[in-house]
Amino acid sequence: MSIRKIITPDNPILLQKARRVQEFDGKLHRLLDDMVETMLDAPGVGLAAPQVAVSQRVLVVRLPDDEEAREEYGTDAGVLYEVINPEIIRRSHEMVDGVEACLSIPGYFGTVERHESIIIRAQDRHGKEIRIKPGGWLARVFQHEIDHLDGILYTERASDVWKAGERPPSAEDGETIVSGNVQQHLD
Repeated sequence: MSIRKIITPDNPILLQKARRVQEFDGKLHRLLDDMVETMLDAPGVGLAAPQVAVSQRVLVVRLPDDEEAREEYGTDAGVLYEVINPEIIRRSHEMVDGVEACLSIPGYFGTVERHESIIIRAQDRHGKEIRIKPGGWLARVFQHEIDHLDGILYTERASDVWKAGERPPSAEDGETIVSGNVQQHLD
């Protein structure tokens, strides 16, 4: 396993639709292992293959697993998802705003409206079909990562974007974003 370089929007791979995975082999398994190591090292909670300059429909997700995270995320905390060729097949009608960040756009945050829950059909590292039914923060992370696979950055969906430590455009007078652990919440 090795840590891969996370690319930024100046690399066109990040802005293109990724190709479906056809081969479930050792090369794919190395990519998944490297992506997990890269995501945890960054630190982030999600990473899509295009972010490490690989144009394939592959993503990894893992919410934090510390005591605070277990209280907030319950059984979703610490679960590692390795997802190949994901497709959102159902979306809740309920939409929620949330603050997002991205390892490919360091130092910025944005307010993005996402579906509260979704259902994903995908494959695991061996090609077996899986279904994932995330809600809340986990659903947000998956939507963010699947957008990466379609060449879409969160900044394209955001109602507000601001630099870390600055006041969000929609904030009340004097309110600023706390920039500590928010970067760890989304890739």
